[in-house]
Amino acid sequence: MGEIKVSPDYNWFRSTVPLKKIIVDDDDSKIWSLYDAGPRSIRCPLIFLPPVSGTADVFFQQILALTGWGYRVIALQYPVYWDHLEFCDGFRKLLDHLQLDKVHLFGASLGGFLAQKFAEYTHKSPRVHSLILCNAFSDTSIFNQTWTANSFWLMPAFMLKKIVLGNFSSGPVDPMMADAIDFMVDRLESLGQSELASRLTLNCQNSYVEPHKIRDIPVTIMDVFDQSALSTEAKEEMYKLYPNARRAHLKTGGNFPYLCRSAEVNLYVQVSSAWSPDHLSFRESQATLPRQPFLDE
Repeated sequence: MGEIKVSPDYNWFRSTVPLKKIIVDDDDSKIWSLYDAGPRSIRCPLIFLPPVSGTADVFFQQILALTGWGYRVIALQYPVYWDHLEFCDGFRKLLDHLQLDKVHLFGASLGGFLAQKFAEYTHKSPRVHSLILCNAFSDTSIFNQTWTANSFWLMPAFMLKKIVLGNFSSGPVDPMMADAIDFMVDRLESLGQSELASRLTLNCQNSYVEPHKIRDIPVTIMDVFDQSALSTEAKEEMYKLYPNARRAHLKTGGNFPYLCRSAEVNLYVQVSSAWSPDHLSFRESQATLPRQPFLDE
């Protein structure tokens, strides 16, 4: 059993933060699972969107740390959706149900792509206050599987898991990264065939972000200098797409820095989201933090 799953922090999180189930679609099989922690009076919370392999609890360290700093944090697990428009419509209904007009979105990998698509979907009536995109991409064609995207629903679960595991780090890594990978493998095992198939479909079906629709939203691009599933070309494309974005570079962290480099990630998240008028001002937030500038400052 991985170290994270038996750690005091994870067990404390699971024993103190309830997992909620919410249905917002007419199809009652579409269930959003979420952890909602921190002051309910905050109407512009941080919402965390997981990668293909992730469940809502992969962000437990962000929930523990950021709620301790006074933030409201919501970590999600997606229902089964088969296209981006369907996902965006369902996510909008979820925000309506939670009575949230504006949110900060942190998206990891697929979660980052979906965060951008939702910002694009709501650009005429903006719902996204800021974007933090961790190891994210802007065009699904980078995976070279757009031609197979519509067949994932036919594949058995073991084959889908094998596809996902192929993007995990296989070389030598430090103990914290190894624990993060073990935890993510365990989370992957908890996902059913339809959940995995739908996520891989969203990850690979032909789609790209239209940046002109979200150019007024503050963006932070968070990525790592060591090995991850994203190619250098995909990272460079993100920088070109958002030339004015803040860059939060982590020296190491692999595919899952929010698990194995959580202190650094949490600091960057606090700085990036502190512009919300519903929380601290940026200057007040900076006064509470040790100075750790973004690389491009």
